Amino acid sequence: MAKQTINIGTVANDGTGDPLRTAFDKVNDNFTELYSDDTGDVDSVNGNTGVVVLDADDINETASRLYNQVHTGDVTGGTALTIANDAVSYEKIDDEFTTSDALTAAATVDVDFDAAQIFTLTPTSSTTLNITNPKIGITKTVIVTGVGSSYTLSFNVGGAAGTFNLIAGEYDDTSSTKNLIQILCVSSTEFWYSISQISS
Repeated sequence: MAKQTINIGTVANDGTGDPLRTAFDKVNDNFTELYSDDTGDVDSVNGNTGVVVLDADDINETASRLYNQVHTGDVTGGTALTIANDAVSYEKIDDEFTTSDALTAAATVDVDFDAAQIFTLTPTSSTTLNITNPKIGITKTVIVTGVGSSYTLSFNVGGAAGTFNLIAGEYDDTSSTKNLIQILCVSSTEFWYSISQISS
């Protein structure tokens, strides 16, 4: 039952408020709702602090109601938020882990670690891939399709030189050759990467 509010009129004795019997009927209904909803839902209310103590049954009901609600923003408080095992599905992961982004060719191309998991590019000149929003421990994939013009590929981070450690492979600009570049962020300015092509 929704809370029933007693109509008290606009000013005292203006004749527009609830009759006395109707008003107290609403009072009784509101109290009945509180006392009979679930026995023991409210264990106590601290008059000094206003703290309401709920029993386990009520907490479970509240959790059940909230389970399918969408929360945005930060979760704060003194108790750590826990997530059940296997509770986060692929569909619930942020776009930065589940999407592909076609990069626009230019002399310097930003690769935003927050934007997607896989990036694709067909260059129109020698290109510098500029890493933005790097995240330690995260690997991103860039697929660069060669155009047969002897273009080169280089890297920087946030518009400045960083440390880019090549593990294996080299960039191949042969026309239609796809270069799979996997870039692992190990610090805000250091990356390890490898380049490979489809086996012929």
